[in-house]
Amino acid sequence: MSGKLHIVATPIGNLQDITLRALEVLKSVEVIFCEDTRHSLKLLNHYGIQKPLVSLHAHNEAKRLGLILKHLEQGKSLAMISDAGTPLISDPGFRTVQGVLEAGYEVDSLPGPCAAINALVMSGMPSEGFFFVGFLPAKSAARLRFFEKWKDFPYTLIFYESPHRIEKFLVEAHRVFADRQVFLSREMTKKFAENYRGPLHPALVDYPMRSWKGEFVVVLKGADE
Repeated sequence: MSGKLHIVATPIGNLQDITLRALEVLKSVEVIFCEDTRHSLKLLNHYGIQKPLVSLHAHNEAKRLGLILKHLEQGKSLAMISDAGTPLISDPGFRTVQGVLEAGYEVDSLPGPCAAINALVMSGMPSEGFFFVGFLPAKSAARLRFFEKWKDFPYTLIFYESPHRIEKFLVEAHRVFADRQVFLSREMTKKFAENYRGPLHPALVDYPMRSWKGEFVVVLKGADE
């Protein structure tokens, strides 16, 4: 008997944003692999789910694969979740899925929250074509090279950015894209969530945001054809 690995999307902020099927699977599996056991325990406790949690993050993913394959060989049903949203999307999990498939085991994915898609549909930007970038490199020179390379791309660009780098991101993006239309969303689905739609500015004071704390999704309009 061979087991199955379930990829389960979890809320990006509001704990109610989880599907009934996701809860059903998390209750039924024998082990749950997650980025941060303390973070995931809050979600599981909220829904009264008690399962063994094993950490799986960017620094130990390769090592965890052997354990996952051992469980699957024993016929166990497993789940993999990230701290928020859909695993593998700017989160660990790709090497795990690849290794499980190569070993001949089944992988199932339960659709659910994804910050990039949620921001895109809220943004008012064209959605018939888009490129999800995720997090850019930490160094300014590398970010500027990326912006220059994609400044003529005709479709919507979607980025993730931390509160520590959002100011540098906006300054450098404005240097290349000028006052192109942008959508900023911070703390999405949470109590203090807020959004900005309008032209790209180089200075934070030009954005009517209450705070610059929390994770950001930045949606940037593509170049005019």
